[in-house]
Amino acid sequence: MTTQRKKERRDGFNTKIGFILASIGSAVGMANIWLFPYRLGQFGGAAFLIPYILFVILIGVVGVIGEMAFGRAMGTGPLGAFKKAFERKGLIGGEVLGAIPVLGSLGIATGYAVVVGWILKFTVGSITGAVTAAENSGAYFGEIAGSFGSLPWHLLALGITFFVMLKGISGGIEKINKVMMPAFFLLFLVLAVRVFTLPGSSQGYHYLFGTDWTLLADPKTWVYALGQAFFSLSLAGSGTVVYGSYLKKSEDVVSCATNVALFDTLAALLSAVVIIPAVFAFGLDVAAGPPLMFITMPNVFKLMPFGHLFAIIFFVAVLFAGISSLMNLMETPVEAIEERFKCSRPVAISVVALLSAATGIFLEGGSALGTWMNIVSIYIIPLGALLAGLVFFWVCGKEFSLKQIQTGRQKPLGPLLLPMARYLFCGATIGVYILGILFGGIG
Repeated sequence: MTTQRKKERRDGFNTKIGFILASIGSAVGMANIWLFPYRLGQFGGAAFLIPYILFVILIGVVGVIGEMAFGRAMGTGPLGAFKKAFERKGLIGGEVLGAIPVLGSLGIATGYAVVVGWILKFTVGSITGAVTAAENSGAYFGEIAGSFGSLPWHLLALGITFFVMLKGISGGIEKINKVMMPAFFLLFLVLAVRVFTLPGSSQGYHYLFGTDWTLLADPKTWVYALGQAFFSLSLAGSGTVVYGSYLKKSEDVVSCATNVALFDTLAALLSAVVIIPAVFAFGLDVAAGPPLMFITMPNVFKLMPFGHLFAIIFFVAVLFAGISSLMNLMETPVEAIEERFKCSRPVAISVVALLSAATGIFLEGGSALGTWMNIVSIYIIPLGALLAGLVFFWVCGKEFSLKQIQTGRQKPLGPLLLPMARYLFCGATIGVYILGILFGGIG
């Protein structure tokens, strides 16, 4: 079979909107829903938005552009893309480096699947009324998060994810994201309107947007804004590279990346104006961290009029965000196995399903989930993003990078894009990696 025929048979996104929605789905996750609202209030409200939006524009968008263009240029995910990039320069070892973001994606996906299992259990529990009927939300969550407490839900979450993925890129991932992502925004918008009417919610808006400009002088504000922008956009040298490899040459990656960054930021802000004012309205702990979603919010719904209905809306929306992100994470190792071993998609999915289920069951059996997620997110994920940036913008060379980003774009690129990518983005990824190790995670 010729290379041309192989390229023609490679699955891909049929429409630009489908690609953008899938990419938004990959970015919108738990970092948006529980972490961003907390960080926003913790570091000066509206003051935190200044460095956050600055980093999204100057670093995040450039990073997403690079990863999308890299994947599309090479027509494959990180394993093959790194190899091809090295071969262009007569170098070896690209495939070994490309394995790092693949393993990072699989590693974070196995832990994330456990969390999606929790979300699935809470979604069903909100529908049946068990979530709002539970006398102690902490105990309800404790049973699920305990040893093997959510194993059936964890496996069901994997089953749903891989079932969609078996349908392919255009027939599965693209189609389902065209439903889930608009639904996510619509459902959270409904929740935001409802929360606005709650007595006492105004204190939450003040916490979020009441500006403490003095915190702009605190280096931690900038450090955590950088980490939030970086991780919120799913910069890891993996999922965005893979999705980019399925993108048509006629599409403008700059426009696609800008839309992803815009809607990811809107999702974070929308989550903030739902969760924080609701928590303040009922005098609950706004700094609860991850339990904010699984313990604090169920307590909110218990106290809220028609809370049962709004619990359903909330957890269905969160489930959509979780499944869309999990599909993106799993697609990286699936595509790598397909391309490396020239096997069928069902075979590749079966291998990844077995690996992720076995690892996830091990994580469920003890207290290793948090440690596992921290190790992968601090040491592997930022390294994958750094390597992808260095390989595309430095190893491939200036002319190649510019040509690939310009492909499908009508307007010429500005003169600042490449210097921003080569120096600002690559420099920032080094910073994120070092700061993550020093601070034990900044995302």
